[in-house]
Amino acid sequence: MPTEVQKLKINYKTMEDFKHFKEYGAQELSMLEDLQTNFVEDEIDSPFYGIYYGDKLVARMSLYKRDAKYDQYFDPPQDYLELWKLEVLPDYQEKGLGTKLVNYAKSFKMPIKTNPRMNSRPFFEKMGFEPVTYSVERDLGENPLVWYPEGVSEQKRGIE
Repeated sequence: MPTEVQKLKINYKTMEDFKHFKEYGAQELSMLEDLQTNFVEDEIDSPFYGIYYGDKLVARMSLYKRDAKYDQYFDPPQDYLELWKLEVLPDYQEKGLGTKLVNYAKSFKMPIKTNPRMNSRPFFEKMGFEPVTYSVERDLGENPLVWYPEGVSEQKRGIE
């Protein structure tokens, strides 16, 4: 049975674990380069969270805190989380691990924005995420979904 969600350390083992995920890309490679040049293992504040099955990383997400001064989505404007790279390895899908990761993100009680890949959109909608009114300037061709904690709604400023 997989363990609970945990903050992942930025180290060579985590970088190796990431290579098993389809969405492995530039973000991890740049972190790996940082490690190789600076080697401050485990001391970089990691935006990654994951779930292990034994010693194998089977699900992960990245969660970035965005400052209220950049908030164009939520009313009242406030710090919010941006969720990226939510992924569960194929053999571990349909076991509630993605749900566990999203619920962990929600536990911070902050609004959450994500830009789901098309095939993950129904999952996020099932988790209570909603589309926002599209704004060409703000969304730049993306179709973000957001989750509102209690007392927060969509920011209408600048939307035509």
